[in-house]
Amino acid sequence: MTTDVEVTDAEVDVVLPCLNEAEALPWVLARIPEGWRAVVVDNGSTDGSPEIARALGARVVHEPRRGFGAACHAGLTAATADVVCFCDCDASLDPALLAPFVHEVHAGTADLVLGRRRPVGRGAWPAHARAGNLALAGLLRRRTGLRLHDLGPLRAARREPLLALGLTDRRSGYPLEMVVRAADAGWRITEHDVPYLPRTGVSKVTGTWRGTWQAVRDMSRFLGGVAAREGVAR
Repeated sequence: MTTDVEVTDAEVDVVLPCLNEAEALPWVLARIPEGWRAVVVDNGSTDGSPEIARALGARVVHEPRRGFGAACHAGLTAATADVVCFCDCDASLDPALLAPFVHEVHAGTADLVLGRRRPVGRGAWPAHARAGNLALAGLLRRRTGLRLHDLGPLRAARREPLLALGLTDRRSGYPLEMVVRAADAGWRITEHDVPYLPRTGVSKVTGTWRGTWQAVRDMSRFLGGVAAREGVAR
């Protein structure tokens, strides 16, 4: 797996949640920086994705429980590197863009680095998905004070502190829970623009109204639960 992007030689695992991404996998895995490890978490694929990933040199982890959070957390648990990155497996995001994220974590200037998606080309990010993301970013700002613009999947942090956050969501609320828990723990969180490309294959979330609604519902439910627990604590 090679890339023309200059990267650190640090030990890094890239968690790639995967559900029927046979078409996208060759491009995604080819963009993993040299020396990093790809951890493809198969979430019930029926198109041969696990076999393709394994043939291309990735470590394959099977997570039978369906859900974006379930796949992400299975990858985080299976990872062994000091720094763990997350990236979608549908070719909408280039994992090579994670190199400066990792540099920032290793330099100690940030504890969690997020990618702010900037759509490139028509159809890269449907209007309903962007609207849902903006609404959630607003809720997050009111809850934590963080002025983030996106809750996208491209991110990097150290593995042990991530595990210590005690993340429990196993559906679409996982990315939001990670940010909220990190903010509550006093983490330094930064955000950088990244190009967001039209995905390969059929979208499970952002490409459909139903998927977007489910993601917003899961994340809003998590925020509501946090607010309720805080009210009881007071």
